[in-house]
Amino acid sequence: MEIKTTECFWKVCCLCTVKRSPGRPWSKPVVVIVICGGGKPRHKVHITHQRNKMDEKSTTRKGSGFCSLRYALALIMHFSNFTMITQRVSLSIAIIAMVNSTQHQDPANASTEGPVMDLLSNRTRGIKDFSNRAAVYQWSTETQGIIFSSISYGIILTLIPSGYLAGILGAKQILGAGLLISSLLTLFTPLAADFGVILVIVIRTVQGMAQGMAWTGQFTIWAKWAPPLERSKLTSIAGSGAAFGSFIILCVGGLISQALGWPFIFYIFGSIGCVCCVLWFTVIYDDPIHHPCISEREKNHITSSVAQQSSSPRRSIPIKAMVRCLPLWAIFMGFFSHFWLCTIIITYLPTYISTVLHVNIRDSGVLSSLPFIAASSCTILGGQMADFLLSRNLLSLITVRKLFSSLGLLLPSLCAVALPFVTSSYVATIVLLILIPGTSNLCDSGFIINTLDVAPRYASFLMGISRGFGLTAGIISSTTTGFLISQDSESGWRNVFFLSAAVNMFGLIFYLIFGQAEIQNWAKERTLTRL
Repeated sequence: MEIKTTECFWKVCCLCTVKRSPGRPWSKPVVVIVICGGGKPRHKVHITHQRNKMDEKSTTRKGSGFCSLRYALALIMHFSNFTMITQRVSLSIAIIAMVNSTQHQDPANASTEGPVMDLLSNRTRGIKDFSNRAAVYQWSTETQGIIFSSISYGIILTLIPSGYLAGILGAKQILGAGLLISSLLTLFTPLAADFGVILVIVIRTVQGMAQGMAWTGQFTIWAKWAPPLERSKLTSIAGSGAAFGSFIILCVGGLISQALGWPFIFYIFGSIGCVCCVLWFTVIYDDPIHHPCISEREKNHITSSVAQQSSSPRRSIPIKAMVRCLPLWAIFMGFFSHFWLCTIIITYLPTYISTVLHVNIRDSGVLSSLPFIAASSCTILGGQMADFLLSRNLLSLITVRKLFSSLGLLLPSLCAVALPFVTSSYVATIVLLILIPGTSNLCDSGFIINTLDVAPRYASFLMGISRGFGLTAGIISSTTTGFLISQDSESGWRNVFFLSAAVNMFGLIFYLIFGQAEIQNWAKERTLTRL
């Protein structure tokens, strides 16, 4: 309708009616404008204010859910984490056969002639004969300890630098390069063992440095790919690959060594890593904007969800502000506590099962793998539950983070404290050993991804520092555990579990007091306005 403004004065009264359902964005507001001339109502014009297209897409279209590219990225990251953990644990399985002194072996073959050359020299020799003639090395227990720890020291060396470089050069290149280097070095390990233990230690250290690059680069990708209401779900799918990989390598590693020979453990999982690299460099992109295969619907959904985050790659790091930030220290203490108990379970679980339950080696390997399938399942279920609570507005973000952190630190502590009192029950002990890593991985929806909440711009850098705290805790806990159980087995294990529970409680209380989920002021992008 056409309105002519011919009166002496106009009064305009705007009445806005806005309806909002819990957990949903604002609906279309209806604006009623009453135009009055001479103090009397003349016309009523009803104007419906339309939401912009971006808001509508973000509410009515969720980017296709599970059938979307971001979930494909989560599965590829799951595969890459699976690959890295199997390559890391491969030597722990193979070394049982590598140093098996009961096998008859010519000393010359142990240091100079490799198993591959023996196989090629006689083409009629089968795979079974190859496995029987695989080289055996005279490595002492101390030497084996150095070999095992070398990969952890390598990871520590690159955690922080790679997190910073991932934010500048792009996580795709850093993580992909780390995965490729780790896979190639895994394939080279059997040959390196023939040249001597020094080369094996060097390879394991460099492999750790490569894996350190791969672990931290993932959070730079999720800072740009994961909508806030899907972060727990996506990161849990990706992170569960490590637990699932531990389950698989413990189940099939011994079988591969027995059937084909210990070198094939490295050949198989190294080759799987190379295949994963092809998928990684083909499918993964640093952000959804530049991905050639993403749909417009999903791209708009992701970019509108994470629009408040910075995409500027070149930035200085506010070290002083980070050091003074108590929410960051709450995350670091959470990592320290979480890795303390997890490292003990990963490192000493087979020893505990064989010495306390008196189980043979074959059954010990199978039982040792069960906790990791529980951990993988709990990681995914925890992520689904966390995002469900957030999407329904049932709990706030910080409440969800603290809830899952509490479950992930308190429940395994209770199980650990109960373990020394149920050693007489085989079933109860196995159940508690399965529950410890399973419930512990609920932290993946708590403080583990909290850096994406408080400082998404520096997520990879802070994840590197967080994992550094975790690895430090792992080194200390492993050394402490070895010392305690060497004094007295029964009381030693009891002290180990009580100490682990105390460390977990310290980290939990610290996080509950100082943990936050808001973006910190120093992590916000500063915009300059030119006059």
